[in-house]
Order: sequence, then C-alpha cells, then structure tokens
Amino acid sequence: MNGLDWAVLIGYFGVMVAIGVWSHKRVDNVSDFFTAGGKMPWWLSGISHHMSGYSAVMFTGYAGIAYTYGVTSFVTWSFPIALGVAIGSKLFAPRVNRLRSRLHVASPLEYLKNRYDLKTQQALVWSGMLLKIVDVAAKWAAIATLLSVFTGVTLNQGILITGAITAVYCTIGGLWADALTELGQFVIQLLAGISMFVAVVLKLNDKNIGFFDAWNQPALHGHDKGLVGPYGTVFLLAFLFIKLFEYNGGMLNQAQRYMATGSPREAERGARLSAALWLVWPVVLFFPMWMSPLLVHAQKPDGSDSYGLMTEQLLPHGLLGLVIVGFFSHTMAMCSSDANAIAAVFTRDAAPVLSRRAREWGQRSGLIAARVTTVVFLGLSMTVATQINSPTFKDIITVVIKWVAGLMGPIAIPMMLGLLRPFRRSGPTAALTSWAAGLFAFWLVNYPINWNVDGGVPLQYQVSVPLAVSLVLYILIGYLKPEDTPDRLAIIETVNTDGDGATAAAPVPAQAPAGGDALGTPVKD
Repeated sequence: MNGLDWAVLIGYFGVMVAIGVWSHKRVDNVSDFFTAGGKMPWWLSGISHHMSGYSAVMFTGYAGIAYTYGVTSFVTWSFPIALGVAIGSKLFAPRVNRLRSRLHVASPLEYLKNRYDLKTQQALVWSGMLLKIVDVAAKWAAIATLLSVFTGVTLNQGILITGAITAVYCTIGGLWADALTELGQFVIQLLAGISMFVAVVLKLNDKNIGFFDAWNQPALHGHDKGLVGPYGTVFLLAFLFIKLFEYNGGMLNQAQRYMATGSPREAERGARLSAALWLVWPVVLFFPMWMSPLLVHAQKPDGSDSYGLMTEQLLPHGLLGLVIVGFFSHTMAMCSSDANAIAAVFTRDAAPVLSRRAREWGQRSGLIAARVTTVVFLGLSMTVATQINSPTFKDIITVVIKWVAGLMGPIAIPMMLGLLRPFRRSGPTAALTSWAAGLFAFWLVNYPINWNVDGGVPLQYQVSVPLAVSLVLYILIGYLKPEDTPDRLAIIETVNTDGDGATAAAPVPAQAPAGGDALGTPVKD
C-alpha cells in the first residue's frame, strides 16, 4: 500500500463515521435504534440483508476453499444461501415482520416468552448471544488477517482498528446507520469486485488462457466440480437446511431487516432482492478466487492468503485501496448488524430479567443501555478474536463452518419453527429439549466421537447432526406432549394472518419489555 491506498481507506472510514452521525438524527427511541421504526424501504432492507451476510471470511476462508477445491465454494455456500432466502421470503419474512408490526417487539427473540415461556426464551437468548460473540470474533480475525497481508500490522492491531471504527458508527446511528453504510458498502463492493474480475481476466489473457481453457490447466484439475473433498452432497443438503434458518432470522441480524420494513409484503420483496443478489453477485466475486492457482502460490496451507496475494500483484495503487476497502465493508457490515441485533436481545430480553431497573427503563435510558450494550458486545467479540488461531478455535473457517453452523441449528429451530402453524403443538418442553439435545449432540460429535474415529467425523456430519437432532425432537415431542394453549395459538395466528388493516388478527399483548409499555411503546423518563 502507498499513500493513495491509505487515502482511500481513511476516506472510507471517515464516510462511515459521517453516516453514523447523520443517522443519529433519525433515532429517537429504542424502536428506531433496533428496527428503524418500521420505516425502511424494501430495496434498502434487501441490500442490507444481503450485505449483512458477508464478511472478510469470504476473502480468507472461502478464498482458501476456492483455491483448493474450486467452484464448490459457490455451490456449497452462496447457492444454498440464495435458495434458503428465496424460500424464506415467503415462509419467514412476512411472519418476522408481523412480530414488530403486530406484537410490537424490537428483538427477534422477544416474542418467545409468550410463544413458549420465560425459561425457554432465556435459554435461547443467552446461548444465541454467546454464539454471536464467537461468530463475530471470527469476522474480526478474518479482516485483521487481510489487513496484515497489506499493511504489516499485527492481528491484534487490525482487530482493534476495525472494531473501533465499527463501534463508532453503529453505536451512534443504530440500524439506520447499519443499513445506510451497507448501501454504501454495496456500491464499494460492486466497484471493487468488478475491478478484480477485469484484472484477473486481463492477466489470464496475457498468459493466453481463456475462460473455458482455464479449467483444463493442470493447476485447476477437478476445480470445475461442484461437490468435492469434504464438501459433498450431504454437506450441501445440510448447509441448505442450516442457511434456510440462519439467513432468515436464526442468527438474529437478518431478522431485523425483515422487521424494519413497513409491511409483510415489503419484507417479502426485500428478501427476494437479497436472494437474487446471493445467486448472481458471488459468481463475480468468486471467479478471481477460482483462477488464483494459475496466478499465485499461497503461503498458508489452507490457501486463505491467496486472494490477498493476488490483489497485491494485479491491481494498481488506488484500486488496491478500493479492494481493501471492500474487504472492510463486508466485515463491518456483518459485525455492525450483529452488534445491533445482540444489543436488542440483551436490552429487551435479558436485562429486564436480571434487573428491576432495566424493566423501568424509559426512552432515554433505554437508548443509552442499547448503545452501551453495543460497545460491550463489540469489545467482547474483539477479545475473543485474538484467540481465533489458538488450539481451542483453530483457524477462521473452522470457527465459521463448524462452530457457527453446528451450533446455530439448536437455537434457530424453536425460534423459527415457532412462527409456523404446522408446529403449533410444540411448546416449552419441545423447545427446551430440542435446544439442549442439539447442543449436546454438537459436543458429542465434534469432540468425544471425533477423537475416537479414525480421521475424525466428516465435516458434513459435524454441522448437520446437531440441527437434525433438534429438528426431530422439536417435532416429535410436540406430537407426544402437545402444549398448544389458547394464548400460544393466538400468538401464532397473529403472525400468520394476512392483511395489515382491519382484517388482521388482533395483536397479543406481551409482557412489558425494557423501555416500553405492554405493547413496546416507548415511555417517558
């Protein structure tokens, strides 16, 4: 990097902070901070939903998969996400939106204390927050790894720089700042991705290698196969099922994008836009990674530095800075949205149970608590990020695929299926049992069994078994011990009834959350 690249990077950070300051004017209460007051246009929700699913892990961990295996990086990652979001646009997006518009909640988990009970809600709240800390920590480590390639700063310094900038704008402006910065980050990503695509095509032309001829090169032998190595059919099916829940609300931050639109119909349109972007745009981003074995020799065994090395070699200064900004934009988009989601969950769902004072938070004190929680969450995740390459967590891609995908299912199953009529018989017993059994299955498969199986348990079973256990138990216990009380059925009907006017089901009052009355309306201090 030279002075021009640094100028681009510093300018980007300045714009992000400026957006946060501008968004501060649009945040008057807790609802504005966490769900944009339900005023976000569907196209901004869709772009924000799409961008909040990226991070620099794509340019490190998944770049390593593309370098080693080829197109399976698309077939087993972004394609399942696109399909899952497309299905969720009809199945989950409108129902998640009705949580805000009809139950007047500001957290995706807030409705669970009425859908199940307080104990179930708290189990999902605390496990979800802990998982998110690990998830976001992997994202900080990924961007710091890239930063070290370009600038020579240490891993910890990179984590501190990116985390501090993110903390400023998302703490000041809430979800509005997240969405608007993600819009800007999408534009940057578009320019950076096309620049890298063109640079790789030109370099291949210099070597007299065409697009179709490239796949016949010895370095890309087998790289045109969609399912190879540990990423086989079972992995693809498991990942599709996992992403169906994860990217439609199971990881919380995407649920907020559905909640932020003005109506269920707009939430559905936003989800469809996100699905279309997931289907088309990653092909442009992945193409240089697929070609990377023809252009660079990765220094790391997993190939996670291949994209960074290729960028340094192919792009002139200025464009190099733009691509580096693209790396930052991915990670900051996801981490800021996660921070906002966890702040919502803690201040609305956890804090009121822990403290009576939290139950009495008004408009001003609720906003202060939300912002403080955002900073604390970012600090904890940055601390964990310094341990990503330790023996406990291993490498970045292990954390993202094994830990996050494997542990997300037991949390998401009760949360997401609890919205649907076919699962109305499943109550607190089914939810808690499936959650606990799924977490136990994750530990069992990844550690005791893995240690005693020659070569270890295949990756597809490490991530799919916990979700499968949770799903089967949630459904089975619901039929063996139905707990579909009138109050719970009323919740389900409220989020499943079409119409936004007089024909809509009447809202079901929830227990008074932090910063609001029984319907979540902010109260004065």
